[in-house]
Amino acid sequence: MMSALILPLLFAMLGGGWAYLYRPERRHTLLLTLILFHLLGAWGYRQQPSPELLMLLGLLALSIFAMLLHTLLHTSKPELSR
Repeated sequence: MMSALILPLLFAMLGGGWAYLYRPERRHTLLLTLILFHLLGAWGYRQQPSPELLMLLGLLALSIFAMLLHTLLHTSKPELSR
């Protein structure tokens, strides 16, 4: 299972990081897509657990968490007009 998931998860991590930095208008859609990739990897880990896949999923989860935290802290909230 690790050999089938390593390239999609690495692509999600590297491509997601690039898109997050250079396409700020699409960050919300990107985060949803990365979470779906992570769920796919979790399914693969459930089918055939291995320490390498767990480490890769942990790195992906850490990068998603960092992007989500950055988005939540640095996105300006629209002001309510009275």
